[in-house]
Amino acid sequence: ELLRWLGDEVGNPSSTHAAGRALRTAVEEARERVAGALGAHPQDVVFTSGGTEADNLAVKGLVWAGMERGRRHVVTSAVEHPAVLEPAQWIAAHEGLELTVVPVGRDGRVDVEEVLGAVRDDTALVSVMAANNELGAVNDVATIGAALRERDVPFHTDAVQAFATQGVDVAAWQVDALALSAHKFGGPAGVGVAYLRRGVPVVPVTHGGGQDRGVRSGTFAAALDAACGVAVEEATGGRAELRDRLVALGDRLAGGLLAIDGVRRNGPEDPRWRLPSHVHVSIDGVDGEALTFALDQAGLCVSAGAACGAGAQKASPVLAATGIDGDAAIRLSLGWTSTDEDVDRGIAIVAETVAKLRAVGGGAVR
Repeated sequence: ELLRWLGDEVGNPSSTHAAGRALRTAVEEARERVAGALGAHPQDVVFTSGGTEADNLAVKGLVWAGMERGRRHVVTSAVEHPAVLEPAQWIAAHEGLELTVVPVGRDGRVDVEEVLGAVRDDTALVSVMAANNELGAVNDVATIGAALRERDVPFHTDAVQAFATQGVDVAAWQVDALALSAHKFGGPAGVGVAYLRRGVPVVPVTHGGGQDRGVRSGTFAAALDAACGVAVEEATGGRAELRDRLVALGDRLAGGLLAIDGVRRNGPEDPRWRLPSHVHVSIDGVDGEALTFALDQAGLCVSAGAACGAGAQKASPVLAATGIDGDAAIRLSLGWTSTDEDVDRGIAIVAETVAKLRAVGGGAVR
């Protein structure tokens, strides 16, 4: 779909000539596909450049709108993606708002009652992620959403990690805003979705031609949007099969890693509240940076923090918030291309690498 629209048509989707109309049709068909997958109205769907822009649009746009009604308080959690936490911190600092950051348990999940207990009459926004990008912890956003809807408090959730395996139902979750990123469910990088419920005021973050509902200006990236629409549809249709396969692969991976001496699994113990695609472990007796580097050299890609960072090795705020020692804590992720052979090879690489590092005192360079 991406190559089709990159090569077949040239024009601006907002133009009225034939080429522009063809591209606009592709965008609107993609919008309808996304809306259908979310249980939303097509007019609720705004295309963005990815999850980061979608989160920024929701957080800043909803908070600024709330400020116009005299609301100057924001609630979020300590384990949010930087695309949520940093805009919330920025707007609090620059606009003089009060920001409440709700702590989490060691499993990385938020306590629903703590979130709701932090809400005040002047709360402009509550933002709690559907699933954590590091630990894979899944939150009960439906219960939070129902309570906030009764109190007329706008609710945003970052669903970037959740869509592929958990699914999203904006009506059941009772969210007012939601973020997706296409590359997390088989689409191209560089395109995402902001669900913005009609009737909920949103102040634009970027100004210009007002192309997308007046809240997101800029020429539509028709090829990317069209590809996102197809990816959403295919991910929705194949979700049950993918989830079952990832549950089996995740159990196989976790079992193999836990058989290595000194390995502990992090995140929720109850599989209902963790993503099947994420296996996060801590490994005793090795240096974290040395382990990550050695695994990469051996052909195994792992992460010691959020993959969206600027590339620098630094302590994970998520692990700090949960009280987990970040040294030698790694995340292994599974996807639609993962196989039993991949998992078995990964386990063998970790076991061999850990043994080598322990033999030389952990591998730390002091």
